[in-house]
Amino acid sequence: MGRTWWGSEKPPVYNFPRMKPTVLLWVILLIACGTLSAQWLKIPTPGIPRTPDGKPDLSAPAPKTAEGKPDVSGLWQPAPGYVENVAKDLKPEDVPMRPWAQMLYQHRRDTLSKEDPTGWCNPGGVPRSDAVPYPFKIVPAAGGGEMMILYEAVHSYRQVFMDGRALPKDPNPNWLGYSVGRYEDGALVVESSGFVENSWLDNGGHPGTESLHVTERFKRKDFGHMDIEVTIDDPKTYTKPWTVTIPLKLMPDTELLEYICTENNKDLEHLVGK
Repeated sequence: MGRTWWGSEKPPVYNFPRMKPTVLLWVILLIACGTLSAQWLKIPTPGIPRTPDGKPDLSAPAPKTAEGKPDVSGLWQPAPGYVENVAKDLKPEDVPMRPWAQMLYQHRRDTLSKEDPTGWCNPGGVPRSDAVPYPFKIVPAAGGGEMMILYEAVHSYRQVFMDGRALPKDPNPNWLGYSVGRYEDGALVVESSGFVENSWLDNGGHPGTESLHVTERFKRKDFGHMDIEVTIDDPKTYTKPWTVTIPLKLMPDTELLEYICTENNKDLEHLVGK
């Protein structure tokens, strides 16, 4: 059987408009993951509440850490669609792009995202890495001073420092930025900045710059479901901050698979654009 995707025994059909070759490859690989028979894809996850028939009870109450904090650890699968358009649930006026940003976004749409850095196997950044159709794992470090987010996509990771430090004032720009976290109002709040100038917030090309500041609020609703409330604040690109919510579903009894984008990457020669 392999993995189960959002309540069904089969992977979802992704209806991505104007799908570029890189995205199509991702979808093909995602569908293949549903039938792979690889190591550790069927070993029961310890500590998972189960129904009388032994199946994971994803509607059980959300867990807490030993310190009584929200426990957001686990292997999580993003809901489909947000990687193509992170603002798909919003109206155009809710994403108030400045004129230059609107022109750049339209150019990226008109050229079928040919210039997307992920075509060259660069990490997708934030929040796009939270929305790709591959799972990611949240792992708290011993001692509670740090949290790791391991992404199956492009085999990348983030360090979220929980020790009270501030974000760097003059960072060396990173694709995934720099992240610090805290607990607040029953959620894990992660603030990130220090991104590269050429950020793509999604495959469609919503732009970001080095002034981008992303706030993610991880809210676990029950054992098997969590939302990430993402606020985009980039004053160079948008006239005001805007917020989206990306639903996640827990993936019990399975594990991350290795995905190396540069391995036999033949997309570039086929990215024709317009």
